[in-house]
Amino acid sequence: MVIESPAQGRRTQGEPSARQVAGRRWRSARGVVAALFAMVVIAVILAALRPSDSPERLDPTSPKTDGSRALAEILKQHGTPVTVARHAEEAVDRSGPSTVMVVTRSERLTQNDIDRMRGTQGALLLVEPTTPVLEALAPGVEMNGTSFANAAEPGCSLQAATLAGTVAFDQSQTYEASGNGVVCYRADDQARLVQVQDGPRTVTVLGSSAPLTNRHLAEEGNAALLMNLAGARQSVVWLAPDMPTEGAGAGQESLTDLLPFGVKLFFLELVFAVVLVALWRGRRLGPVVAEALPVIVRSAETVEGRARLYRAARARDRAAGALRSGARERLVPLLGLPRSSAQDPAAAQEIVTAVARRTAHDEAYVGAALYGPDPLDDAGLIALTAVLDDLERQVRQS
Repeated sequence: MVIESPAQGRRTQGEPSARQVAGRRWRSARGVVAALFAMVVIAVILAALRPSDSPERLDPTSPKTDGSRALAEILKQHGTPVTVARHAEEAVDRSGPSTVMVVTRSERLTQNDIDRMRGTQGALLLVEPTTPVLEALAPGVEMNGTSFANAAEPGCSLQAATLAGTVAFDQSQTYEASGNGVVCYRADDQARLVQVQDGPRTVTVLGSSAPLTNRHLAEEGNAALLMNLAGARQSVVWLAPDMPTEGAGAGQESLTDLLPFGVKLFFLELVFAVVLVALWRGRRLGPVVAEALPVIVRSAETVEGRARLYRAARARDRAAGALRSGARERLVPLLGLPRSSAQDPAAAQEIVTAVARRTAHDEAYVGAALYGPDPLDDAGLIALTAVLDDLERQVRQS
């Protein structure tokens, strides 16, 4: 006789435990978890190592490490006056054919500022220009990507570059120039400095701001390069624009221009991690493989083990229900009734009547055995087992 397992049934021999299942899942997923953890660590390290962008970065009056006061003072000492402009309109008014306009922090320029600067007559030195500024003021020059190589040789015929020699750019934007543009300081076929002729004026695009800063000006030929570029004319107009005031109109720089490099790298790693997890979780499952149980458990041991659990929990009601349910499942086919009626309360009377006809007991006795109240003690449970066995035996023999 088979007894159904209770809700608190004991694990049979050979069935994996919860700890074993968790261990298998961890072993299958630890590669992805390790990759995600490594990406987060790399992103945090890069964000921590990248210096913060202060409001005074590339300001010609700032003595801070990311300011450009040292370059401005050197230019003045060599006879090139430097005029600092905080607005594009002011810079355009002060520029002329004999001036070089150094444009920094171009992400602060509005579209009106960019349109106004199209009429500049003097030379332009654009430092890390945004895409709108590059398209408007340096025709034929396109942004190509980002380079992480530190120092580079000129590799071009531009006199300002050849005299300066090696320059330490640090991280730099790279460009491509069409037509008669001169490209210098290539690394992996990517130019960090481009000079083009736009009508009567010369436009120079520098992809890194590091050579202008007080911190890096003394490295390699940084000072010489900037002296040759900015001091090529009689005077310098340094445009370091203030943040646009409310209502002045936002610039046309894109979101990618405004995001720091560490943030871009973090989102790139996040997308890669999501794709990796999607491929891992969406892997195609193969056909079902039948495996032999590692241990064969005899039915008698299972029944005995579950019975002991019932006894330990004093679950006489559940044990009696399991005995009666099993007896009905075996009696119904013998009585010629459908198997579904064994657990159907509506068919209880039909089953009781059919069993009473095949045995020596009346319907009240059979009904109490198959659907009666739960036994009060272990002796009553044993008696119920004997009654059910007797009913099944009589039905089989009839």
